[in-house]
Amino acid sequence: MADFKAIETFMWVVTLGSFRGAAQKLNTTQPAISQRIAQLEREVGVRLLQRDRRMVLPTPSGRQMMVYAEKLIGLRSEMLTAVGDRSAMRGVLRLGVAETIVHTWLSQLIKSVDHAYPNLSLEIEVDITSNLRTRLLTQEIELAFLLGPLTAPTISNRVLCDYPVGFLASPSLGLGTRRLTVHDLAKFPIITFSRKTQFYEAVRSLFNRPELPPIRLHASASLATVIHMAIEGLGIAVIPTAIVENEMADGRLQLLSTNLQMPILTFSASWLASPDTVAVERVAELAVQLAQGSTVIDAPLQARH
Repeated sequence: MADFKAIETFMWVVTLGSFRGAAQKLNTTQPAISQRIAQLEREVGVRLLQRDRRMVLPTPSGRQMMVYAEKLIGLRSEMLTAVGDRSAMRGVLRLGVAETIVHTWLSQLIKSVDHAYPNLSLEIEVDITSNLRTRLLTQEIELAFLLGPLTAPTISNRVLCDYPVGFLASPSLGLGTRRLTVHDLAKFPIITFSRKTQFYEAVRSLFNRPELPPIRLHASASLATVIHMAIEGLGIAVIPTAIVENEMADGRLQLLSTNLQMPILTFSASWLASPDTVAVERVAELAVQLAQGSTVIDAPLQARH
């Protein structure tokens, strides 16, 4: 009789379109995946998958099998959610995070996960949104906190928070006493997110005007570097104000008054939809509550379906 491991393996091979992707998802080897699929095909007596040079596709019988596989895996997850305790949630969840989240509430989330699910480990990668999206779609990570929401038919999203963006500078630049125009700001180097981000392009287009001097735009994938450069008086930082509350409170940075408006940054929790996402959905729910101002370090939440 086909076991859950073989059925789960089949579901992920079809979902990801490759034995390699399924092996990475299930933390095993490609030969092990091939062996499970071969065993499953022997037990059901039909060929379930067809292989070409680019990807693996289900046969007509495989498509029918997929309907039942998703139901079975979904019911298993629902059962564990209904009757399991917090210690039943175990394993490793691969989490990708935009650095803005690292500078705000990520540490609170880690404490909440440790308390609510003591046998669940987080493997955290910090990267820019475009890279996180790619890594999510290729199953290198299972949950991403990034600028979103992402638009793809296979991705589920939950809005986390909105962060306004400000122009910030060291008091040593002497810019905190009046309302500044784009001409005033353009006299100084501008420091912001990495060149590969949409926000970098928004900042560049703001200063890319014929009547302004050529922009001196410093970009960094490290927000810690951006903040340090601004504190040292090397330019004006254009970043979310939430990540420098301490620096503003102790006077190392000033929020400048300007006649400009930058787009608000909306962050989302995003993951690939599948029947077996209980751990992902629970961590995403904790993140939503923390990001929206609720301190959560207690009982586990019911998964959202």
